[in-house]
Amino acid sequence: QVQLVESGGGVVQAGGSLRLSCAASGSIFRINAMGWYRQAPGEQRELVATLARAGSTYYADSVKGRFTISRDSAKNTLYLQMNSLKPEDTAVYYCKLDASDSSYWGQGTQVTVSS
Repeated sequence: QVQLVESGGGVVQAGGSLRLSCAASGSIFRINAMGWYRQAPGEQRELVATLARAGSTYYADSVKGRFTISRDSAKNTLYLQMNSLKPEDTAVYYCKLDASDSSYWGQGTQVTVSS
């Protein structure tokens, strides 16, 4: 069974930075892509950034230039460096892993940006 555990969330003032981590464990045959999503209260879950197996990245327009997605393959850990945070970035952030057999989600980590 694959498990994803996010960490690094917290409360930060606008303009500050946080780095989220997502540690993957279990039997993972082949990772096709990993990504970060977020869900604010009363809103639908939205895509923040993805990192494909080949290394290509995608960012939502709202985070381009501020967030950076990366991965440490040796540690099976995905990161999201978030800079210049805004109050509208407040949400629960989820890690997602797309493997060859299925997709997996973490439990989420809360990010709160105060103005």
